[in-house]
Amino acid sequence: MIKLKTEEEIERIKEGGRLLSKIIHDVAKKTKEGVSTRELDWLAENSILKCGGIPAFKNYQPDFSQKPFPAALCVSINNTVVHGLPGNYILQNGDLVKLDLGMQYKGLFTDMAITVGVGRISPLAQKLISTTKQALDLAIKTAQVGNTLGDIGFAIENFVHSKNFYVIKVLTGHGVGYAPHEDPDVLNYGIPHKGLKLKEGLVIAIEPMVAENTSDVIEMPDGSFVTRTGCLAAHFEHTIAITERGPKILTQ
Repeated sequence: MIKLKTEEEIERIKEGGRLLSKIIHDVAKKTKEGVSTRELDWLAENSILKCGGIPAFKNYQPDFSQKPFPAALCVSINNTVVHGLPGNYILQNGDLVKLDLGMQYKGLFTDMAITVGVGRISPLAQKLISTTKQALDLAIKTAQVGNTLGDIGFAIENFVHSKNFYVIKVLTGHGVGYAPHEDPDVLNYGIPHKGLKLKEGLVIAIEPMVAENTSDVIEMPDGSFVTRTGCLAAHFEHTIAITERGPKILTQ
């Protein structure tokens, strides 16, 4: 069931989202060669706790997962698209790192993801980052009252295909606010003017996941998802609110 948020709740989500954005960008600054993914998770969790929040992902088990996620931060390297588990892996020059972080703050949830390169990355990796970020920007601009989820998905896929990349189709964005994941699903592809019509008070996480040469993923035993062909992938995400004055980014 879709649950619209009040203006007061949206402002509270925005307050938490502003803190979450600072935390994830602080983690991004530490995403350097020689650092372990466990260190990044430690930094993210401690930063959330210090600002009065609760890590949204730690010990959280969504319906589509086989077991709870044991960390605060998803750290997905190179061909891992999402749900990468922090551990002993030491970041290397050229790695493409997806950082995905959620937080509960004052009882409400926000969700955000960015992709960063470690050291010197390839032109292909840089193009993949740029394309995914631009696809998110276009999707947010499309998130207007009266438009549909199909319009958002079409905006993402159409742009990604124009850059000769592929959207991951089985992984989606989602509603957010009262819980880490709510209705509706926000697909990264769609048909214009089809699907749920966007209404004021809807809060969603839009998150294009883009791969070099495939739309398909494989779920690994640890719960992470990797590209079927082993190619690179990128991921960006913002929590946004649909308002009569246009889309409002809540995680910045």
